[in-house]
Amino acid sequence: MKLTINEQLARMKRGVIELITEAELTEKLKLGRPLRVKFGADPSAPDLTLGHCVQLRALRQMQDLGHQVVFIVGDFTAMIGDPSGRSATRPQLSRAQVDANAQTYVAQAEKILDIRKTEIRFNSEWLGKLSPEDIIRIAGKFTVAQMLEREDFAKRFAEQSPIGVHELLYPLMQGYDSYAIEADIEFGGTDQTFNLMVGREMQRIFGQPQQVVVTRPLIPGTDGEKKMSKSLGNYIAVLDAPDEMYGKVMSVPDHLIAMYFEYLTDVPLADIEAMGQAMQRGELNPRDAKDRLAREIVMALHSADAAQAAAEHFRRTFSGGNQTLDDFRAAAEPAALLTSAFTEEVPLAKLMHDLGMVGSSSEARRLIQQGAVFIDETRITDPRAMVLPTEGAVLRAGRRRIVKLVRVSGT
Repeated sequence: MKLTINEQLARMKRGVIELITEAELTEKLKLGRPLRVKFGADPSAPDLTLGHCVQLRALRQMQDLGHQVVFIVGDFTAMIGDPSGRSATRPQLSRAQVDANAQTYVAQAEKILDIRKTEIRFNSEWLGKLSPEDIIRIAGKFTVAQMLEREDFAKRFAEQSPIGVHELLYPLMQGYDSYAIEADIEFGGTDQTFNLMVGREMQRIFGQPQQVVVTRPLIPGTDGEKKMSKSLGNYIAVLDAPDEMYGKVMSVPDHLIAMYFEYLTDVPLADIEAMGQAMQRGELNPRDAKDRLAREIVMALHSADAAQAAAEHFRRTFSGGNQTLDDFRAAAEPAALLTSAFTEEVPLAKLMHDLGMVGSSSEARRLIQQGAVFIDETRITDPRAMVLPTEGAVLRAGRRRIVKLVRVSGT
């Protein structure tokens, strides 16, 4: 059944932060043809993460609505380096590095997109053909003042941090992509708003109808604070094995549950809101909500069978068969901690060593990387994790090394 324009708009607006503009999008939908929906990803690293899935899922929805998705692999722009959100110049990648990373992108995107209905383009196709004269003419259409409207550029300029001239070209090249493929809509994260708006201006300069800009947020990683990033070690990769993916989702802080449900699953918003209210009332254990979340994500990227197997594996690993967290609490031996330990974060690996759970911090880091370390129900996988010890928490490494944190008076 064909959806009305209003019904399409309602679906397209799920999770949207900015829509520039809804009136223009309505007019484009009235054209009665498939709209060209642009999304670009620079192959600056070999793996896509769940952060990329926010946009890929939205693109798949556009495909389901009958529109044409244009997935641009930024093999040319990756060699410049996207300055968005950066406090320093990004290291430039070689052509060999870019090509190696790009090879994996399409295969990973296929886990979400209908690749048969996806137009895949590499922006070196047109950017690589621009002559120095072409680039000078394009750059002449914009001013340094316009570039300094970018928050990251303005901040670095005020702090007298270096800004490479090549970085100023990045928004122009991304904007030129929109003109080259005649985009009707461009999707991106909230950190990309400036670049997407340059695309609108580039199309105006070249006499094309301007694209509609649609932004969604950058989801925090497993640390619950900073955006998901491989460099920060707080990521969940599209290529993660089901067991690893499930375990990482179970480790995310409770305050991310609703956000992950909204942007990484098809669960109706009304159901997500109801779950949130149930958790606030104490009627739903966040662990159970995360179990459903982890199953939904693993099922979407792998299969229903893989999701079930991953859930069962997690329970076996965590509970040792029929054991529960209460069983672990009962078996745990109290560990005396100085009062000062409760006032500041400490390296988890050092804490485990200080408590006598391991012979060295390096052994602790190895156990953490193996996914064998839990604080209560949360699996910790970052060997550099900092933790704030909480009285009564159960710290476990495997099934046998278990301690319960207690407060002691004095120092």
